[in-house]
Amino acid sequence: MTRAEMRKAAKRGPGAPTGPVGRANRMPPKKRFIDYPRWGKSGVRRWLPSWRQVLTTFLIFFGGSVGAVGYAYAHTGVPSLNDAVKQQNNIYQWSDGSTMTTTGETNRQIVPLDHISKEMQFAAISAENATFETDHGIDPKGIARAVLNMAKGGETQGGSTITQQYVKNAFLSQDQTLSRKVKELFVTLKVDKTLSKDEILDGYLNTSWFGRGSYGIQAAAKAYYNTDAKNLDACHAAMLAGLLKGAGYYDPTLNADNHARAVQRWGDILDNMVRFNHLSQADRAKCKTFPEPVKQVQSANLGGQRGYLVAIAKQYVIDHGGVREQDLDRGGYTIKTTFDKKKVDALAATVKQVSSANFDAKKRPLYDSDVQVGGATVEPGTGKLVAIYGGPDYLKHFTNNANSTGVPVGSTFKPIVLAAAMQDGVQTKLDDQGQPTRITPESRYNGNDLIKIRNTDGTYVTDKDGSYFRQKNESTFAWGYIPLRKAMLYSVNSPFVQLGEDVGLDKVADMAQKVGLLKSTLAYRNASFSIGTSTPSAIRMANAYATFAASGEEVDPYSVISVTREGVKLPHFEAPEPKRVMDAAVADTVTDVLKDVIWKDGGTGNAAKALGRPSAGKTGTTDDNLSAWFVGYTPQLSTAIAMWREKPGKAGLESMNGLGTGNPKDSVHGGSYPTEIWTKYMSAVLNGVTEQPLPVPGDLGALQVDESGAPSTVKPSPSASASSAPPSASPTVTPSNVLPSATGSPDPATSSPGNANGGWNGGGLLGGGNNGGGNGGSSPTPSDTAGASPSTSSPGGRPGGNNNGGLLGGGTGTTQAASN
Repeated sequence: MTRAEMRKAAKRGPGAPTGPVGRANRMPPKKRFIDYPRWGKSGVRRWLPSWRQVLTTFLIFFGGSVGAVGYAYAHTGVPSLNDAVKQQNNIYQWSDGSTMTTTGETNRQIVPLDHISKEMQFAAISAENATFETDHGIDPKGIARAVLNMAKGGETQGGSTITQQYVKNAFLSQDQTLSRKVKELFVTLKVDKTLSKDEILDGYLNTSWFGRGSYGIQAAAKAYYNTDAKNLDACHAAMLAGLLKGAGYYDPTLNADNHARAVQRWGDILDNMVRFNHLSQADRAKCKTFPEPVKQVQSANLGGQRGYLVAIAKQYVIDHGGVREQDLDRGGYTIKTTFDKKKVDALAATVKQVSSANFDAKKRPLYDSDVQVGGATVEPGTGKLVAIYGGPDYLKHFTNNANSTGVPVGSTFKPIVLAAAMQDGVQTKLDDQGQPTRITPESRYNGNDLIKIRNTDGTYVTDKDGSYFRQKNESTFAWGYIPLRKAMLYSVNSPFVQLGEDVGLDKVADMAQKVGLLKSTLAYRNASFSIGTSTPSAIRMANAYATFAASGEEVDPYSVISVTREGVKLPHFEAPEPKRVMDAAVADTVTDVLKDVIWKDGGTGNAAKALGRPSAGKTGTTDDNLSAWFVGYTPQLSTAIAMWREKPGKAGLESMNGLGTGNPKDSVHGGSYPTEIWTKYMSAVLNGVTEQPLPVPGDLGALQVDESGAPSTVKPSPSASASSAPPSASPTVTPSNVLPSATGSPDPATSSPGNANGGWNGGGLLGGGNNGGGNGGSSPTPSDTAGASPSTSSPGGRPGGNNNGGLLGGGTGTTQAASN
C-alpha cells in the first residue's frame, strides 16, 4: 500500500480491510509497461495520468515530430527552373469533339537575372516583399492570413514572401489546401537555405504570371511593351510589377476599372521604390505619365471567329470551374465547347454577305464606316450557346460584339414587359384578394403619340424640370386605344410605357432577370425603361427569347461541355438545370403575339417570313438610330442580331442614318438589315431540319383589363388567340377604306391598297398606285424605336415619287412613315 493508504488503514483500526475498496483481498498485478488506468487509484484519479506519464508522452511526441520534420526536410527537393517554366497547349474542341484550335506556347525563354533590369528587380521587391533581401523566406503572419483566407474560400496568394511565391509558382500545384501550405513551408525553408537571393529572385521573375498569356518577365515585357526585360525602366517596371498581385485585376487594357486600379498601384509602387531606397526622387519625378501598354498581339491561330469563341469558353471555365486564368495559361487542358462549327461558319458568312452587298466604307466613308454586328444563337430548353458572331476577325477587331453590353435593345424589350403583365398583373386593378390582376394581349392601351404617362397612383410622370413626361411614338398617327397584341405588331411605344408603369418597373426588371438578362445591364428605372434603354448582350437576348421558345423554362446559357486535364475530367461543368420562370401559358402567349410580328402583313418583322417555317420574333430600333436589333426563334433555335456604329477608341455609338444609302434621311431599323441577316442565317442552318410547330397557348386565367379611359370591357382570356393559324398560310388583306380619326384607329391589317392620287387611301397597307408615294406615307405606321423623337424618325421604304406609298413602300408623306 501507498503511505496514504496505510494511514487510512491505521485510522480504521485492527481488522479493517486494507487497500482500496473492493481490492482488499486482491494481489496487485504484475508491473505493467504503462500503468494506465492507474493501479491503486479510485474514482477520477484512476484515469488521470501521472506527471511522469505526461512528461514521457510529451517527449515522445516532440521527438517524433522533430524526427518527422527532419526527415521531411531532408527529403524535400529544390524546384528546377527549367521544369517549372514548361508549358503545354490547351486544346479547344467543337461540340462534336473535333479540334477548333490550340492555344499556348510549348517553350519559353528563360532570362538570367543580369538580363532583367535592376529597375524591374527593385520594382518587384518593392511591390511584393520589401524585406526580401534580409528575411528567411517565411512570413508567419502571411501564412496565417493565407490559411484564414483559404478557410473562407478566398485566394491565398498576396502577402507571401517572394520565396514562397516562387515555390508556389515553380514547384507546387495551385490547390488551395492545408496540405499544400504545409508542403510550401518545407520547400520554402529548403529553398532559402539552398539558393542565393539572386537565384530566388531570378526564379520568381521567370515563373510569375503577368497576364496576356505570359509567364515570366521576358514574355511580359514583350506582351505589354514589345521590348526585352533588360530594357525596362522604372516607369514601365512599376506597371509590370503591379500585375504580380493579379493581372486579371490590374491589367489596364481590360476595362476602365482595371485601368484606374493599375494607375493607382503604379504610383504606389514607384513611391515604395523611393521609400525603400531603390529609386531616387529625381528618377521618380520622370514618371509623370502612366505607360500605356501596346495593343495586345493575338496568336495567328485565333483568327476569324475562333478567338471570340475561345475567349467566351475560357471565361466560362474561369467563372464556373474554379480554374484560374494563370492555370489555363500554363496549358494542358482539353476544353470541349458547345459551339457548332456549321452554325458559326454560317453566321459569319451571312453577316459578310449582307454587309458586302449593302455597305461600302470606301465609297461612303461618312455613313458606312465602323459598322458593327453582333450575333448569338442559343438552343431553347438546353441553354447551349451554339454560335456567335463577335466581329469580322478577332485579330483585327478584338472586342467581342456578341458579348458587348453597351448597345440599347429598343423594342425587343417589349415582350418582357408583356410577359410581366400577364404573369404578375397590373397594379391599377386589384382582385378580390388585393393582388394585381393578370391581363391578356387583348387588353387595350392608348397608342396615341405624346400621351402623358401615369404612375400607379394616378399621378403623372414628370421630367427633371417638373414638366409632364410625354411618350413619343415614331409616328403621330392617332391609334386610340388598341390591343397590346396590335401595339406589339406595329411596335407602338406609348402602350408599353404605360403598361410598364402599371405593372411596376421593378416587376418588369425582375422578369428581365428571370428570362436571363444580367442585372448589371438593366437601365435606370424611368418611364423609358420598358421600351429598351437597357443594354444586354446578343447572347443574353437570344437566351431571353429562348425562354419564351421553351414555354417559360430558362436555362443559363453555357459554352463548355467538359474540361479535362491529364486525362482527368474536372467537376463543375455539368449542363445547367432548367428553371421555370413563368407559366407555360404566359410564355406561349408571348410566342403567339410575336408570331404576328413576322406573319401578319404590316408587322415590323415581315421580312423574316422568307424563312418559311413557324417562327416568332421582334424588331428593335433606338433613339437617334443608334442601334437596330432583331431577335427571333423557332422551336429549335433562338438567335439575336444587333447592329450599330462605333468608332474605335471613341466612346459612344454613332447614328446609322444614311447607312447603306448615303442619304442621311434614310435610317436603319430592326426590320431591315438585322432581320435580313437573321432570316438568311436561320434558313441556312435549318435547311433539312424537320419543321416543328410553335406551341398553342393554354388558358391564361386572366382578364382583358384595359387602361384607364378605355371603353369598359372585361372579358376572360381565350384559351388560344385568333391568330393561331399556321404561318404557312399567309394572312390575307381585306380592303375596307376605313379612315383614321382622333378617337380611334383603323386596323392597318385591313386598310385598302390606295390609289394613284396618294393621300390617306394612297398610303394604305401595301402601297398605292404608281404615283402614290409622295403623300401616301400618312398611313398607320409601326415603330420599333425606343423613345423616338420627331427629329430622328425617318420614312419607311424609300423616298416618294414613283415608289408605292403606304406601309411597306411609304414615301416621304406629310407625317412620318413606317419603321419596318
